[in-house]
Amino acid sequence: MNRKFPKPIKRIVIKVGSSVIATYQMSPKKARLKSLAKQISQVQDRGQDVILVSSGAVVIGMGELNERKRPSDLAGLQACAAVGQAALMDLYREFFKSHKRRCGQMLLTWDDFDNRSRYVNARNTLEALLSRGVIPVINENDTVATEEMKFGDNDRLAAMVAGLVKADLLLILSDVDGLYEMKDGGKKIFREIKEVTSEIEGVVLGKGVSDDKKHIARGGMSAKLEAVKAAAKTNIPAVIANGEMNNVLLRVLDGERVGTFFAA
Repeated sequence: MNRKFPKPIKRIVIKVGSSVIATYQMSPKKARLKSLAKQISQVQDRGQDVILVSSGAVVIGMGELNERKRPSDLAGLQACAAVGQAALMDLYREFFKSHKRRCGQMLLTWDDFDNRSRYVNARNTLEALLSRGVIPVINENDTVATEEMKFGDNDRLAAMVAGLVKADLLLILSDVDGLYEMKDGGKKIFREIKEVTSEIEGVVLGKGVSDDKKHIARGGMSAKLEAVKAAAKTNIPAVIANGEMNNVLLRVLDGERVGTFFAA
């Protein structure tokens, strides 16, 4: 039985995590990025708008600069982000161009959501890009954000962007198959959740980013649930799914019961 969305999906915000974009050796997963570009192009052919919120700048920058350990100082992180963001956009441009598509970069900070005039300007810019068939590629502006003004992870940023553009769905692509709990010696994937309750949050308690992943990603399932709750407040449903799954974007939009669906 296919998954039923509350309304037709005309506009989707996709958040792609660093673990989907980069290897543990801090090099880009080009095959995965090529596949994502192809799927987004196919979705555009259907007449649906796609906004891509992409992590990966810091870790790709670390690879470019031969940094084996994530910098602990803010300036070092921002230097990696500056190098990595350029390298990442070069890849996106190349892969979208192979499908005769164009992409445009937008870097956002808290100020863009906190200040009304900047909020409206960001929304207008996104609408202008979409009206021209351009795929917006959004990331936090890590090169200038201070620790006090950072989103903390791109899951939260993606939820705020979804509200900004009045998206019909937020899709969070990570390296897990969805929200799950260990039961009877195996994984139980939650296919649909009507509300993120304290019991649901308890399922992921203590399942943050493991030590061997901290140089790749900053978020964990707890951060994703916070993003899901933020999206729900603006009446936007969400799906958390495995970004390594073949044709995951198309399968989600076609109603296949992959990942975990969270009602608005």
